[in-house]
Amino acid sequence: MTVYPLAHAPAPRGPLAGVGVIVTRPARQAGGLTRQLAVLGATPIVFPAIAILPPVDRASLDSAHATLGQYDIAIFVSANAVEYGVPAPGDWPAKLVALAPGPGTAAALAATGIADARIPASTFDSEGLLALPELRDVGGKRVVIFRGEGGRGDLGTTLRARGAVVNYAECYRRAAPTTGAAGLSEVLREGRAHALTLTSSEGLDNLCALLDADDLYRLRQLPAFVPHPRIAEHARDRGFVPVETGGADAGLIAGLLEWFALHPLT
Repeated sequence: MTVYPLAHAPAPRGPLAGVGVIVTRPARQAGGLTRQLAVLGATPIVFPAIAILPPVDRASLDSAHATLGQYDIAIFVSANAVEYGVPAPGDWPAKLVALAPGPGTAAALAATGIADARIPASTFDSEGLLALPELRDVGGKRVVIFRGEGGRGDLGTTLRARGAVVNYAECYRRAAPTTGAAGLSEVLREGRAHALTLTSSEGLDNLCALLDADDLYRLRQLPAFVPHPRIAEHARDRGFVPVETGGADAGLIAGLLEWFALHPLT
């Protein structure tokens, strides 16, 4: 676990000055959010609740890479899917249309050289993707979905119902952290955390499994900022008080700013 800024840094200034925010994103995706929080004066408390690892079985990914030229549409469900699923530079067919569920994933694709990925105009999720013009009339089209092992099947099921030929390329797997929660427990017991950010239901389950009853009680007292109704519902079921925001990092930041403007630290 990492806490920013360091103890010897100047006293923070900004609208989130002094607010300790637990960031549970996987380590390699946490940087953007932690930097934005620090600029606003918050103290990011980085505790990745999910580890992202290569797949155990690469068969579906290798097959997708070998046959990319046969597909009409490629969907990357997350930045993790981009990191672990994009083929070697130069292997991307010029005619292949790339879709992403939100600007973060589209930016990750652009960084690999795959520009102009389409993103939803409504909600940044599977439902938003399915509303895109490119996915409305897909009869006879071939679609490959780059996702994690055991990912949700709603997107593929709906596209098949619309007549598409859908294959999955499982390019990464999620695992619970193995480092233990001693650092997070210390932060909670010392009252240095004031907010929790959650970007996956699985990460929340991992947190609940890692903490003892007393620390879990302390964690549940924090407002839990979530970017999607599905995560909010899961958090509510686990005894948390979710604050639903409108999107990924930008939405989380906006939610935190609004909350602490109304509920300043005493």
